[in-house]
Amino acid sequence: MSDQLVQLDHRLWFPDPQAALDEPEGLLAIGGDLRPERLLLAYQMGIFPWFEADQPILWWSPPERAVVEADTFKASKSLERILRKNDFSVALDLHFDEVIMLCQRSRTSQGQGTWITDDMIEAYTLLFEADKAHCIACFENTELVGGLYGVSLDGIFCGESMFSLVSNASKVAFAYLARLCQDLGVGIIDCQMPNPHLMRLGAKPIPRSAFHTMLREPHRAKPWSSLKGWLPSWQTSHPWTAQ
Repeated sequence: MSDQLVQLDHRLWFPDPQAALDEPEGLLAIGGDLRPERLLLAYQMGIFPWFEADQPILWWSPPERAVVEADTFKASKSLERILRKNDFSVALDLHFDEVIMLCQRSRTSQGQGTWITDDMIEAYTLLFEADKAHCIACFENTELVGGLYGVSLDGIFCGESMFSLVSNASKVAFAYLARLCQDLGVGIIDCQMPNPHLMRLGAKPIPRSAFHTMLREPHRAKPWSSLKGWLPSWQTSHPWTAQ
């Protein structure tokens, strides 16, 4: 970690994300707090917090960003078959507290570290209460078995984490997220850093500069509140068409 990192205090600001060019992984600043206003400013500037419980708050703007273009999202043939079977039901913004806690536990139960600390859960719950964070919950019968959550900007959804308690549940949640974004006019799903799982879901890496250009583009997305409690049927609501 560079000794030259910007140290944040109570003031509400961030350095230019281009300053992260000097750090190979995109570490930009350290410190500050997780109040909703700072988190929203961070996402608007292409910055996100990522740290573990024994670390100070670390703020990142990586050189590559993994994004999914919602309008051109295509499920794989295997995921398409799962969606057509309708074994899962899906809802928007139900059980946010359970979704985020299960995202946390899905990592800690496997002995992995997690950035979803108790402080992060509290912070994103406040964003949810302000209608700035959202979740997709995936149910098998009446049991919550998968889901994801993230932060909504105008025209971009910034994904934070997902979980599966049964096979394919998080993939189904992600497919519904993509379709929900299409319905709202949200063009981009930000998946933060590339990894093989995200690539299989259709994410592609783009340079930091291209992502910042996307953030600056004007958007006219519908409000997420217009679809509160959204409970579609994949087959009858918007039939999935294989490409």
